[in-house]
Amino acid sequence: MKSTKKITLCGLVAALSVVVMLTSYFPYLTYAIPAIAGLFMMIPLIECGVYWGFGTYIASAAIIFITGEMEAKILYVMFLGYYPILKSLIEKINKQFIEWIIKLLCFNVAAIAFYYVSTVLFGISFDDFGEWGKYGALLFLALCNVVFVLYDIGISRIASYYMFTLHDKIKRIMK
Repeated sequence: MKSTKKITLCGLVAALSVVVMLTSYFPYLTYAIPAIAGLFMMIPLIECGVYWGFGTYIASAAIIFITGEMEAKILYVMFLGYYPILKSLIEKINKQFIEWIIKLLCFNVAAIAFYYVSTVLFGISFDDFGEWGKYGALLFLALCNVVFVLYDIGISRIASYYMFTLHDKIKRIMK
């Protein structure tokens, strides 16, 4: 595949991610939209490779950082934007237990970092979890881990669907 076509595809995917992230200004979409926008990173990853996937992520993250809703863009930049690419690299280990340990470790580090960045930017404190206090934050993190596992499984299924339905069509266009 010629590099001009790769650049075009990656530019389109980055633009699509930015447009999707603009919808995060709607209430209740703050967490879902970055996850959806990150899924688009699978396209350059599958069609062009890891290098192009990360390049697309960096381009989209730069624009999203300027235009996006604050919490959503932090989620995208800190984890959800590059996770599908990271997932593909982790899954090359081919030892499922170790893969899950690494994935959960990466998620929890990003989630805790997100919480602390949000604390600085938004003034969120443990008191915002009500009478649960810091235990409410730990419960929330545990629930987020469950959602993350479902998201990871969903990424795998969406990638399989893409390979069976769209990959050949995109490949023909890119020739």
